[in-house]
Amino acid sequence: MSFAVLEETSRQIERIGRIGARVFRVHACIVVLQDDYQAHVLSKGAVSIEESFCTSLPIPAALTVVSDAHIDEALREHRFVADAPRIRFYAAQPIYNSDQIAIGSVNLVDYLPRIFGKEDQQLLIDLAALVERELHLQSISASQLDLQKKNKNLRRKSLIDPLIGTWNRGAIMRILTIEAVRCDNAGIPLSLIVADLDHFKKINDTYGHPAGDAVLVKVASRLRSCIRPQEALGRYGGEEFLIVLPGSSHDTAMAVAERMRLAVAMQPESIDDAPLGLTISAGVSSTEFFPSATTEELISRADIALYAAKNAGRNRVAPAMPDPS
Repeated sequence: MSFAVLEETSRQIERIGRIGARVFRVHACIVVLQDDYQAHVLSKGAVSIEESFCTSLPIPAALTVVSDAHIDEALREHRFVADAPRIRFYAAQPIYNSDQIAIGSVNLVDYLPRIFGKEDQQLLIDLAALVERELHLQSISASQLDLQKKNKNLRRKSLIDPLIGTWNRGAIMRILTIEAVRCDNAGIPLSLIVADLDHFKKINDTYGHPAGDAVLVKVASRLRSCIRPQEALGRYGGEEFLIVLPGSSHDTAMAVAERMRLAVAMQPESIDDAPLGLTISAGVSSTEFFPSATTEELISRADIALYAAKNAGRNRVAPAMPDPS
């Protein structure tokens, strides 16, 4: 349960306790709850003895009033009654949960005997009802926070590629759209990289799809290690990745793409003890060279550059350049 929710509930119940101690003019007003709930101790002063007294008693089945504990058959032998500090007055009202199960009690403790009339009894019942309301609100708030957390996790899962843990196609495209607007408003360049794992079909055909999936996970991890937190990596297709670099110039994007290429090529893998060299090809485009390009046009330019890298022998980075005028 949220610490903030518990803290707020505790503060509210403390207020109720202070009101109870003042209204009934008793030494202590104590709320005792079962272990499944947060315990609250409320009084005008030190309450260690009074708390011990109240928690040593069972939760009452109904409103209980003991005008003088020294002559009460059930309490007169209690050590806090028979000996110092010699508690004399005790009253308690059960606290119920939403299923009408008693989960605790509101307790009044004093060191002088007293008469506790019908009006006082009703006030104690009302006080317990206020505690029940706070606990109910706590439960609702905790449920709402839990639901919000679950919804946030579900939403995040809907944006993450389940295999390799990067943004999925829909998410990376949304990020690209947002960054394109932001970079345009800020007057800074936006660059992107389209990278593709070379000969991936051959890996799947030779070693099987589980091995191919494992390779993709490792390649994604290496690509991710080459970018900054403000940059984004997403799975654009089967073995194709889209990397969004807000604020990066064309030259910077080329350097990032080359760093990615080396990160993949310089760390060979093995499948069933068979060595496997991995390489990527990449295309780079930037608003620095295509200032009026839409996001779709930037991707198209980078795709064309990617295929140029493939046609040139793979394991290389190619830039998208403006058409000669």
